[in-house]
Amino acid sequence: MNEKIKELIGYIIVIIVVLLIKQFVVTPIRVNGNSMNNTLYNKDIMILDKISYRFRKIKRFEIVVVKKNREYLIKRVIGLPGDKVEYKDNKLYINDKEIKENFDHKETSDYILPEVIPENYYFVVGDNRPDSLDSRYIGLIKKDEILGKTNLVLFPFNRFGIKK
Repeated sequence: MNEKIKELIGYIIVIIVVLLIKQFVVTPIRVNGNSMNNTLYNKDIMILDKISYRFRKIKRFEIVVVKKNREYLIKRVIGLPGDKVEYKDNKLYINDKEIKENFDHKETSDYILPEVIPENYYFVVGDNRPDSLDSRYIGLIKKDEILGKTNLVLFPFNRFGIKK
């Protein structure tokens, strides 16, 4: 009987460790919709890194997972706190300087963020700009709404790898 209890305790410890890792470190997440095409696709399964931002700042152009009104959105960070953001003629301007976007994105309509981004807020957009519900429509994203970053596609296997 004692051996069975020891074995059971071992399994319980493994289950607890797995649940803690899933809750606080990494967890799978599924892309829902086309807003990140051609970087990510609907139903891609990715790994959400929940811990990195506890040790470092969010960087421009990282792909993040946002929880907004019970919905999980996968978007790209464009504007950081203190930034003035503008799109004009499909070009990004941050604080009146043109910034090259080194990833594939669709045509971006002209847009001017009417304010400088306040502390602890971010401007995020999808790579498929014509089909993305993002900061242009739902407003700036609070830091605590960003669950973490993601860039590793696990499934489908033919898309396995890091996406930038």
